[in-house]
Amino acid sequence: MTKKDRIMELTRILDEAARAYYQEDREIMSNFEYDALYDELAALEKETGIVMAGSPTNKVGYEILSELEKVDHESPMLSLDKTKSPEDLKAWLGNQKGMLSWKMDGLTVVLTYREGVLDRAVTRGNGTTGEVITNNARVFKNLPSRIPWEGTVVLRGEAIIHYSDFEKINASIEDVESRYKNPRNLCSGSVRQLNNEITARRNVWFYAFGLVSAQGREEKNSVEENMLWLEEMGFTIVPYAMVTSDNILEEIETFSGKVRENDFPSDGLVLIYDDIAYGNSLGRTAKFPRNAIAFKWADEEAETTLKEIEWSPSRTGLINPVAIFEPVELEGTTVSRASLHNLSIIENLALGPGDRIKVYKANMIIPQISENLTRSGGYPVPSHCPACGSETEIRMENDAKTLYCPNPFCSAKKIKLLTHFVGRDAMNIEGLSEATLTKMADKGFITELYDIYRLDRYKEEIVSMEGFGEKSFLNLMKSIDNSRKTQLFRFVNSLGIPNIGSANARLLCQHLGDSLDALRGATVEEMVGIEGIGEVIARSVRDYFSNEHNEKVIDGLLQYITFEQTEPAATGDLSLEGRTFVITGSVEHFKNRKELKEKIESLGGKVTGSVTSKTDYLINNDKMSSSSKNKKAKELGIDIISEEDFLAMLP
Repeated sequence: MTKKDRIMELTRILDEAARAYYQEDREIMSNFEYDALYDELAALEKETGIVMAGSPTNKVGYEILSELEKVDHESPMLSLDKTKSPEDLKAWLGNQKGMLSWKMDGLTVVLTYREGVLDRAVTRGNGTTGEVITNNARVFKNLPSRIPWEGTVVLRGEAIIHYSDFEKINASIEDVESRYKNPRNLCSGSVRQLNNEITARRNVWFYAFGLVSAQGREEKNSVEENMLWLEEMGFTIVPYAMVTSDNILEEIETFSGKVRENDFPSDGLVLIYDDIAYGNSLGRTAKFPRNAIAFKWADEEAETTLKEIEWSPSRTGLINPVAIFEPVELEGTTVSRASLHNLSIIENLALGPGDRIKVYKANMIIPQISENLTRSGGYPVPSHCPACGSETEIRMENDAKTLYCPNPFCSAKKIKLLTHFVGRDAMNIEGLSEATLTKMADKGFITELYDIYRLDRYKEEIVSMEGFGEKSFLNLMKSIDNSRKTQLFRFVNSLGIPNIGSANARLLCQHLGDSLDALRGATVEEMVGIEGIGEVIARSVRDYFSNEHNEKVIDGLLQYITFEQTEPAATGDLSLEGRTFVITGSVEHFKNRKELKEKIESLGGKVTGSVTSKTDYLINNDKMSSSSKNKKAKELGIDIISEEDFLAMLP
């Protein structure tokens, strides 16, 4: 392979990894792997002078895919250059004074306050254009709703979810597969919700790290003074230390010692010149400002021996590989396991039995394999499922090889499905842990989902089970009875349909009239017509309901379960049926946009988050606004109406 070919290959690999991370809130490689490939690409570009169009060394971010309104930032939000060397950081600082602070691992947000009140919150997005999340920012746990300053104030900071809250949220999700991978992904999904009730429940916090501008305030030539002023205004600021070349190495050590005890996620440090004029005078490159630099700790690595790869079947049939190695000490704890995620990673590492490997903790927390020193390769991939013995299949998903058990009756799938079915976001049946369900399945009490509603016939056997008794049995029966009346979207979520979680289930049910019959009979084309439902999701639903066994299970469940019906509008008036609205800007005749949305829906109309060719009306009291939604509506020839116009439409 030529150097140019390698540059093209690295550009493609890194672009896919970044797109997955920023757009889809998932990871296809570790930070360690990404950084290593990025550094290799940067070195090759410097050596050859070849930089491909779209190279990640020139990109700041990636296109945004969501229904949230998009706006351009007043000034671009660039990435930071980085180093892993404390000495390099000291040399970069030179004889200047700097601020050293945590590089928090969440979602960067720009806030604008006007006349003391939060006016707008926008995500970093691709650095040039961000998503408007004002409604969600208003429910951040520690964000001031009003500040003691009347002039316009613009600041930047990081929205995060603390580890303690992250662990509580994951602990509440009984289905292990449905749990969130890390706080950053959970935070990103929480902040970008269309329903801010979800954001509020997730306990999102905001840490300010920089003042952009403050109208009417005398400009200060000190980053620290600006930070302290933000603190006076009521903002929680990122913990920091002021450094010079005399104490920077010592402070880096101090920060290092706090990483494992912090309750907030971080992936390094940020160093910025305190002298704002000096920093600005240095200018910027195409991608990086020269007034600040990021520092990442060189991951502590340990060499060990690969003992085996454990294969763990899941509810969806995916069989997850986990590396088991001789225990080693890393970042103060003993580790002996690391997820390998898929077969492609095993192949790329050329893993073989007994290989000498290097392991590390990503961000000092998550064990990963960084290198295989032996590279003997050929680690045997199971030809049969370790749970049910069925022949396995190798499939390609997101350009990665994965191992699957195709048996729909696999015992591992069954237990995972049962666990998912009784979870809080599904049928919410307390007293049935995965371990308890496994025991009951082994004893033959439960074969299908509907058998949960027949457990009363095994009272004597269950009462005598370890950990059970008369009281536990009665509590279980009560919980099962309570689940018999539920909402349709919870029931649909409980079925374990691939690619269908609580949000998608709610969306489908809402747009199909809360009718299970309508959902069971819906075509792919009908479902794709619902905004937010793509072809992959639609096909998953269609395939599920086309399966004879699944239909039998649903019919069996319907003998025990009834659905709470959504109450129709009090007047019965559906004058807006078939019309789709988008709401933007401030409202005057309603308490808020949510109340206006509820009014439209009560009259049979539909409200979506973005303007598309399917939109009938954009409601905006400022018809002449240059907002992105107004521009889009004008491009598509969609009527822009005020609240007054909307009220005039009503009978």
